[in-house]
Amino acid sequence: MAAIMFQGTGSDVGKSLLVAGVCRALSRRGYRVRPFKPQNMSNNAAVTVDGGEIGRAQALQAIAAGVDPHTDMNPVLLKPQADRTSQLVVHGQLRGTLGTGNFRSARGELLEAVLASYERLKAQCDIVVVEGAGSPAEVNLRAGDIANMGFARAAGLPVILVGDIDRGGVIAAIAGTKAVIDPEDAAMVRGFLINKFRGDPALFEDGYRHIEQLTGWKGFGVIPWLTAAARLPSEDAVILERGQKHAGDRLMIACPILPRIANFDDLDPLKLEPGVEVVMVPPGQPIPAEAALIVLPGSKATIADLQAVRDQGWDIDIRAHHRRGRPILGICGGYQMLGSRIADPEGIEGAPGSVEGLGLLDVETRLSPVKTLERISGTAFGKLFSGYEMHVGVTSGGDCARPFAAMDDGRADGASNPDGTVLGTYVHGLFASTGFRAAFLERLGGQSMLGDYQASVNDALDDIAAQLEEHVDMAALIDLATA
Repeated sequence: MAAIMFQGTGSDVGKSLLVAGVCRALSRRGYRVRPFKPQNMSNNAAVTVDGGEIGRAQALQAIAAGVDPHTDMNPVLLKPQADRTSQLVVHGQLRGTLGTGNFRSARGELLEAVLASYERLKAQCDIVVVEGAGSPAEVNLRAGDIANMGFARAAGLPVILVGDIDRGGVIAAIAGTKAVIDPEDAAMVRGFLINKFRGDPALFEDGYRHIEQLTGWKGFGVIPWLTAAARLPSEDAVILERGQKHAGDRLMIACPILPRIANFDDLDPLKLEPGVEVVMVPPGQPIPAEAALIVLPGSKATIADLQAVRDQGWDIDIRAHHRRGRPILGICGGYQMLGSRIADPEGIEGAPGSVEGLGLLDVETRLSPVKTLERISGTAFGKLFSGYEMHVGVTSGGDCARPFAAMDDGRADGASNPDGTVLGTYVHGLFASTGFRAAFLERLGGQSMLGDYQASVNDALDDIAAQLEEHVDMAALIDLATA
């Protein structure tokens, strides 16, 4: 069985997208492919077919490979709760908490679990396409590493280093990586890729050859800026504050960027609607008064993010929006915030206690250590939908008598206030369902023109695969993986 690993000169150089594109390209060539990321850090997660959770990027890569997402594709997931604390998810299930005091030792102990997942994937396919995390140049993190060279060395994988030319300094970034990493780690690197190039690649030929001379590594191609990426789900919160636009005459949907925002890809299908402008509101900015809808998104630390809502004055904006009779939708943690109280008696998110919610729904939430992870389907607004639940806590109260949705398994989900202007749900991924999205936008006075979102995602993956086939030496990559 074969495998190849893509590492980066830094975060956000495009590794996740390239792995998805390579998975789709190999799948189109007839290979059985599986994506793999030993360790991921993200609050955007997806529920897998085996009832666990993995990073959203690995779920997209599974789609690109034409298979169901599985917990083996991302055996270690870190979900930041605070600046120095992350939840540790192993093989899809919550295992505990990592902080600055135990991060290094605990991480190194996870290599066995990572290798076990990798071996299971290898047995299922022809090629495993592996994604690193961050950069191997972060040599201060090398001891106990399981995400980059620590895994590559343990599994004996050839590595391709990805550099982002759009941010500048790509020659120094690639050559500098060679200079600072351990020589035995550098020996694992077999070549490099230049990503996010705008303009005429011929203008970079001298730079490309210079990198080859400085490093002794082979260049495998120069990848253009992949515009199709805008049609794919987002994983990293770093992209949220980029490219904010005014809505003009389009229907504006506003969503505050919470410090621990989670699963914000819920809004991605709405972003692709021609008649909709999704405005992600950064800290320090008010929620636009002209918004037709405010969405309170998911959160990895609901109580702390509720305090952030108050600190930013967004609670004032939300109440003003409510007084104008305009709708509010809370998803997961956002749903919990809309209630009258959130209780955390066992200290799931911090010190035990309880806080007042925004009081716009007659419900209360009690957090508990039991986590709901489930793929679901049902009906809302008279339309079928599919999605997933991923939350801790149970919500109950008078407004639950007016549920948001009816599940196919007979359960009711969510709540609404008497006039239906405040809605709460635990369902993620709702807007990917064509009929539901159309009905919801019609309720807001808008119109859906996107069509099938999943088809749009697959078309984008095909476009990216075609670009890689044109600009990357795919045959050489396959030879390297199968050598």
